[in-house]
Amino acid sequence: MLVLPDQLTHATAPACCRMLAQALRSDPGREAVADASGLRQFDSSALAVLLEARREALALGKTFSVNQLPPRLRELATLYGVAELLPTAS
Repeated sequence: MLVLPDQLTHATAPACCRMLAQALRSDPGREAVADASGLRQFDSSALAVLLEARREALALGKTFSVNQLPPRLRELATLYGVAELLPTAS
């Protein structure tokens, strides 16, 4: 499980991307699930981070999904036309 921090903004996005990429590379599993349940403060950079994590996961041959994406962030993903790239974890 890839756990997102409680704050994910433009200032913290690069470090978060590095952390998630490292976690993806070190996990031998075939599924990558990003846990967004702890996200409290975020901007559109959170979408960029999730999309980068998805890209990295797919490049490693893994599936990618998101657990508990905040409704406001899901709305933003829909507005930007990328919601289908961030499926809900089952």
